[in-house]
Amino acid sequence: MKPENSNYSRSAASKKTNKGTSAGKYLQELLGKRSSRMLKVSSWIWKRTFARLGEDWVFLALLGVIMAFVSYVVDKGINVCTNARVWLYRDLTSQPITQYFAWVSLPVCLILFSAGFVHLVAPQSIGSGIPEMKTILRGVALKEYLTFKTLVAKVVGLTATLGSGMPLGKEGPFCHIASIVAQLLSKLVTSFQGIYENESRNSEMLAAACAVGVGSCFAAPVGGVLFSIEVTTTYFAVRNYWRGFFAAVCGATVFRLLAVWFHNADTVRAIFLTNFTTEFPFDPQELFVFALMGVVSGVGGAAYVWVHRRYVLFMRSNKKMNKFLQKNRFLYPGFLALLVSTLSFPLGPGQFIAGELSTHEQVTQLFSNFTWSRDDLTVEQAAIVTHWVTSYSNIFINLSIYIVFTFFISIVASTIPVPSGIFIPVFKIGASLGRLIGESMHLWFPNGVRYGGRLSPIIPGGYAVVGAAAFSGAVTHTVSVAVIIFEMTGQITHVVPVMIAVLIANAIAALLQPSMYDSIILIKKLPYLPDLLPSSSAMYSIYVEDFMVRDVKYIWHGISYQKLKEVLKANKTLRSLPLVDSHENMILLGSVQRYELIKMIEKHIGREKRMEVAQKWQKEAEERAREEEKKKQEAELRVRRPSRFEVLPAPDILSLRQIANDEMLPPKQRQESFTNNVGPRKSILKKTNSFNLKTYAPTSPHSPNITPYTTITGTEHRIRSAFEAIFRKSNTLQDVQPDPDAASITPAVSANEVPLVQRAPSISKKVQLAMSMKKAKSVTLP
Repeated sequence: MKPENSNYSRSAASKKTNKGTSAGKYLQELLGKRSSRMLKVSSWIWKRTFARLGEDWVFLALLGVIMAFVSYVVDKGINVCTNARVWLYRDLTSQPITQYFAWVSLPVCLILFSAGFVHLVAPQSIGSGIPEMKTILRGVALKEYLTFKTLVAKVVGLTATLGSGMPLGKEGPFCHIASIVAQLLSKLVTSFQGIYENESRNSEMLAAACAVGVGSCFAAPVGGVLFSIEVTTTYFAVRNYWRGFFAAVCGATVFRLLAVWFHNADTVRAIFLTNFTTEFPFDPQELFVFALMGVVSGVGGAAYVWVHRRYVLFMRSNKKMNKFLQKNRFLYPGFLALLVSTLSFPLGPGQFIAGELSTHEQVTQLFSNFTWSRDDLTVEQAAIVTHWVTSYSNIFINLSIYIVFTFFISIVASTIPVPSGIFIPVFKIGASLGRLIGESMHLWFPNGVRYGGRLSPIIPGGYAVVGAAAFSGAVTHTVSVAVIIFEMTGQITHVVPVMIAVLIANAIAALLQPSMYDSIILIKKLPYLPDLLPSSSAMYSIYVEDFMVRDVKYIWHGISYQKLKEVLKANKTLRSLPLVDSHENMILLGSVQRYELIKMIEKHIGREKRMEVAQKWQKEAEERAREEEKKKQEAELRVRRPSRFEVLPAPDILSLRQIANDEMLPPKQRQESFTNNVGPRKSILKKTNSFNLKTYAPTSPHSPNITPYTTITGTEHRIRSAFEAIFRKSNTLQDVQPDPDAASITPAVSANEVPLVQRAPSISKKVQLAMSMKKAKSVTLP
């Protein structure tokens, strides 16, 4: 019974699996049919609606709207994580130890989750994203960098990272996210309307996507377009201007509208709204201080880039530490998250750096339009100042500690393998530096700066705005941060100080260090073509012959394989070789990659090809040998003329006669006689020279008449056959008049077993034999 049950279960299982596979195939076919139908419907809708309005307009608007929703969702997730952390800290006021663990546990868990999720889903999403986009827009294809998996990992990882309270930003990751969305939309539109298959068209959309990323991140469309141009491209096509502006405006507008609809905002307003006085925002004498701020920011920005690069190279060069951290991937992120959370704990070191505030709250308070060192503060103003002073220190000490803490901790935190940016940290460093200088100016000039009989009050918030723009511009080597500052604050009152400080900071930082994004490109060793030399008179005295390679290795049309192998062997470091038409003309036809040449050599003269040719040659040699052997045999046959008749061995006439006589004996004697008389057969024909081919002459009268069927062998055979027939008849001939004694003698001999006595033929037999011979001669001899 058990085997039957097992067989039954196996058959049932096989039926189920067959049903499952058939159902799966049917489902795939059904989904394939549905997807094809959906594509057809989408194509029909696209052609009837959006295609008539303009594909680019619809594409860019859709890109901006999607990025606005993504930015709002990420900000909402960050706010939820930050509020949860603050709620846990404030709800446990009676237990400082519990408060510490509540303050530390959530950031550590979020960082570990982000690091693990990114590592499992898409490691390409680690980091900022702007250096890679800068490389892609230069024409380099990075594998799996603009895929859907990378998008998911980037969004989820960035939300968890910024929700942990780490001093990191989101501008760079949002440029990457917008580029991925643009790439996916291009593929979607191309599936039913092939308008974005062109590589040039795709690059234009990626450039617009970078602008959308900045615009939807800070609600700064104009600054976002200019920033994306400065950061990602060296040469920008003017025809792409409207694409970037349109998409960025759509993204920024929808992003601020979502805040009004779902965040209970009063109206569409700037992110870091300021209320600086418009009558006398600054005194002309303060421009010198703003210029000094540009110098300090330029040196500080270059120092920031240098320290970051040295720290990253140190971590990579230490092989033991690097190997240990690779085996324990979660140790480094967890340790840094614990360290940063501990340093920002409000009851500990965090009270000196406003650790209880979020990034948005910190920047808003640094841009506040009042002096923190005044004594006549309102309740709201005093509540702001309490985050920046303690019973042990004042605002100057706290701002200095905040600058140093953000400077070094942001560098260390940027090495965590999670999605992160560096714009917001350097923005906060510049804002705190400007606030520190502004508060110092207020102490030196409490009543303001006198100019033309009027006093111009010192506004520390304006110094914070100038410092934020100058320091972030020095780190990124961009001037467009000035425009971003104006859009983020909603005021353009300090446009002149901001531009002066940004330009000076850029000039000094460019002389000292590359930008942060170029530095990351150098660290990662991405294939990127560097920019031209800075504008100076020295570059005009440099000619091509000063740095050109004179001994250029090249290949030409019709080069031999042997020469090509020698060129490749002598130049192993060259990745590609120029192709010219000939040695004489040297007209450049193009370039060929090294691996393509190696592949071609292996295909034509490699080991497999040589084995194939050797086998072919071996087969040809065997065929030639067989043909030569066949020709040799045919030649031999031509020399010796073959006979048309088969030559049979001549029968032994004596044996035949003996056999005929033995038939008359008794059976016993017949057997003995047969055994004794059987011997080797001999032919009756003798070798004769009377007639052969050498002595044959057609005119000879003695030569036989040659017919197509008459040969020498045929004539002899007929003569021999005639004689054999005569001898056979001689054994069987009977007398016409038989002897009467023969009948009486034969029985007696048989009875008494007397040996048979051979008798000569009678006269009648002789007559018959003679007549037969005469007849045979007349028949055989013509």
